[in-house]
Amino acid sequence: MQSKCKEREGNRKRFKKPSFKDCTLLELELRIRANGEQNVVQLEILVDGTSQPQLLSFQVGGLSSCCGIAFRLLYGRSLEISPVSDNPFLETTQISTPPVVSVNSQENAHQIALQGYGKKSTGNGKKCDLFTGNWIPDAAGPIYTNKCRFIEEHQNCLKNGRPDTGYLYWRWKPRGCDLPRFDPEKFLDSMRNKSWALIGDSISRNHVQSLLCMLSTVEQAVEVYHDENYKFRRWVFPSHNFTLSVIWSPFLAEAAIFEDMNGVSSSEIELQLDILDKNWTEQYKNWDYMIFSSGKWFVKAAIYYENNTILGCHSCPKLNVTELGIEFAYRTVIRNVFKYIIASKHKGMFFYRTSTPDHFENGEWFSGGVCERKVPAKEGEFKLNELNKILRTVELEEFEKASAKASENGVALKLFDVNPLSLLRPDGHPGPYRFFQPFAKDKNAKVIIDCLHWCQAP
Repeated sequence: MQSKCKEREGNRKRFKKPSFKDCTLLELELRIRANGEQNVVQLEILVDGTSQPQLLSFQVGGLSSCCGIAFRLLYGRSLEISPVSDNPFLETTQISTPPVVSVNSQENAHQIALQGYGKKSTGNGKKCDLFTGNWIPDAAGPIYTNKCRFIEEHQNCLKNGRPDTGYLYWRWKPRGCDLPRFDPEKFLDSMRNKSWALIGDSISRNHVQSLLCMLSTVEQAVEVYHDENYKFRRWVFPSHNFTLSVIWSPFLAEAAIFEDMNGVSSSEIELQLDILDKNWTEQYKNWDYMIFSSGKWFVKAAIYYENNTILGCHSCPKLNVTELGIEFAYRTVIRNVFKYIIASKHKGMFFYRTSTPDHFENGEWFSGGVCERKVPAKEGEFKLNELNKILRTVELEEFEKASAKASENGVALKLFDVNPLSLLRPDGHPGPYRFFQPFAKDKNAKVIIDCLHWCQAP
């Protein structure tokens, strides 16, 4: 990993670095979710060079694999950006004109609230919670098509033979307000001389691809760097000098991983709980806006190290090592990530995205699990499984502890709770269409079912 990091650093010098500043909230994980009845997520941002605060907002038009929601919530045609508050829990009330977000700490640490960005007032003075609502039909469909060159084959569901298209024609409708459709041109104009980095696993890559596709309807992104495995990549939108990077770091900590592209492991992962991944720590000061995420990889069998000494493991019955479990490891790493960010006093903005749920039914990835639903779920229809509950609990608890300290140190650390909203899209996964025409030769063929990643637009 270190050698690759150095290689990237060396390679980066060959290009004129377009101000590694990601501006404001980006499509953020490309899909944000509501956290139940009380969860309210709210956001503010100030674009450099503007005297008037502007608010980002967008309506979730079409599923786009559920991977575009976040940016739509941030960038719409009719909304403006408001200055980002120091408080990670943001709240505002619903009004008819673009609001300036007022900040109040919430009792429920499960959220950041992003309220009041609708075009219409509720008329009764109630707050508009963008992340409490429903998916409703939307004839407009996605912003881009499967001609987008950034779509990864495993997420190109229609090209791979998925027969239904209804999952593309839904939009998120918050209760009591509307969201404008994502405006990629306005987004890019606001991102001049900025850069973003999404740091995490393949879900982060999934989201970056969706954002690239949307923005490329305005200007084609130019790839200026990739490593040999295409897990570390950087693109620039030349006329806007906007840079977008994706950094492969599934644990956010140093790890030796022994598995193939289908997730088949040949040995336990060796995870250094006390050493953060240099693939992002050596570069993060170049970025103004970063979205960190992790979680799913902690379910894998792993040996845990601290001070280069075996501390314990997860799912290692053949080894004479103490079983410490997922929660211990994930909590330790996230806590170290937050400590590092807070101590650095870097003036960039850091977002931690909560983990997104999978929708396996009747099993899991390698045990016959499927995701065959064709429409979004209704609120309360899907529940988080035990693993996702653990991940979510750790994320919310550790963020709450870290946010106060971050504020004291003048570090902009924010939480994006995308979990609940994505829980309502069991129809948005590739399922068997992770591979091209999986049933062409045998309609009963046993294939890998992917209920974790998200289909890109058509």
